[in-house]
Amino acid sequence: MLDRDGFKRKTYDELLTDMSAKAKEGFGADANVSERAFLGILLRIMAWFLSLAWMAIEQVYHGSYRKSAEGVQLDKLLPYAGITRNLEEYAFGQVTLTGTPLYTVESGFLVGKQNSDITYETIGSITLDSTGVGTVDIVCTEIGSIGNTPAGTITEIVNPNANVDSVVNLENVDGGREKETDAEARARANITVEGIGNGTPAAIRRAILNVASVRAAQVIENYGDVTDQFGTPSRGIQAFVLGGQDEDIANAILASKAGGINPYGTTTATVYDDSGNPQIMRFTRASAVNLHARVTISTNTTFENDGIVQVKNALVHYIGGADTTKQLFSGLNMGEKVVMAKGMFAILQVPGVTDIELELSTDGIYFAEENINIAINQVAQIDADDIEVTINV
Repeated sequence: MLDRDGFKRKTYDELLTDMSAKAKEGFGADANVSERAFLGILLRIMAWFLSLAWMAIEQVYHGSYRKSAEGVQLDKLLPYAGITRNLEEYAFGQVTLTGTPLYTVESGFLVGKQNSDITYETIGSITLDSTGVGTVDIVCTEIGSIGNTPAGTITEIVNPNANVDSVVNLENVDGGREKETDAEARARANITVEGIGNGTPAAIRRAILNVASVRAAQVIENYGDVTDQFGTPSRGIQAFVLGGQDEDIANAILASKAGGINPYGTTTATVYDDSGNPQIMRFTRASAVNLHARVTISTNTTFENDGIVQVKNALVHYIGGADTTKQLFSGLNMGEKVVMAKGMFAILQVPGVTDIELELSTDGIYFAEENINIAINQVAQIDADDIEVTINV
């Protein structure tokens, strides 16, 4: 039912009790509504399908609110917060080809990793130089984080060519990601709503966070007459940013800051206003606090074969960083403390985990069961490779 306290769904048992009472009211107090009687069986069938209808009504009710909506329902509400869900993206990078000098390798040339079905294709044609070497952009043929791979791992030529001898990626291939989860989209919408408008630190932060590949941001302002501890001049602002391209971030600051306010920072980018005049924007790259973790868990029979991977990813999703597929997650925002209890809670959501001990470290040497304080110009990050998981026998 729906009242001032919200919507309360009737369960199958409640429906069966009400329907049995109503049946006895109509057929007499001695009507047999037991589970083996015809009337009882009929009531139970009807109660079952009615319970499904009540569940659907409950989902419709909760789907009307951003904090409880899921899936497509959440997608339809996100534009009211000024954002849309970030969808899957392909991994991009570059490879260096060696072969016959001055030979032209056509677009679509396939390369891959050893002992892997994941392939990458070249974007555009490349003519090898006089020494037989050339560098070309590639994109993974499958969407998602599965295409992210470290430097030196793409060494296989999928479609052999007598004029191409070898291939290697000298840098990481990254940028691949899965579709933004409900929790990530909801958190980003909450931040965006806080920063509606322009000219305020919250609005500037919102604009920066809407820049593709920005994972965390914080904006401070200095009301004082002297430079503050972060170097921000008097009557100035300073944005601390993790991720994103310099020019995109600078454009976001220009579009959202108040007129006459000086943006300070150690990174400088020149962008152009609506009149085509160059404007110098400054911001500071955030300092990442790279954490290490030791996790000891107790499990039951529902713990899955990839449970350890799930444990690592759960902690990465809470703190932020690269999970086991090398996909980057935002996690905690700039200056947000790493709380042990929240990290443990995230891991306890993994099926089959019944108990947990968690230790964190900022240097990989000294571990302790305590919260990690993060400065306003820092952001906590953790790599799945830096999480050690032990299962109690």
